[in-house]
Amino acid sequence: MNTIDFGKRGEEAAKAYLLAHGFAIRDANWRWGHKELDIVAQKGKTLHIVEVKTRRASFLVEPQASVDRRKQQHTVAAANAYVQRFGIDCDVQFDIITVVTSGDKSEVEYLPDAFYPTAR
Repeated sequence: MNTIDFGKRGEEAAKAYLLAHGFAIRDANWRWGHKELDIVAQKGKTLHIVEVKTRRASFLVEPQASVDRRKQQHTVAAANAYVQRFGIDCDVQFDIITVVTSGDKSEVEYLPDAFYPTAR
């Protein structure tokens, strides 16, 4: 399986997790210039911007560790554009879902409020 298919598999697992837990998926892979929001979901009056990180079980570093400050800044910038574009007026939360695969099995972990918008 190539890297793109592997990542899509993780995003599908993340969407299934969110749907099973009462979230509505508004968008997936929404692009703003060179920046992308993996999943935009809503639950109640909160908009959830969800970064998905998929890794193989043999990977040595936790998947969420790759959501560094620069990635956070790009995600926040794209989220701001999304909110403005669609005229959204509600709380926004930044979450991470990690998907760790081993063979045909995937373990999904939801990390709510994984990071907060910060000044540069």
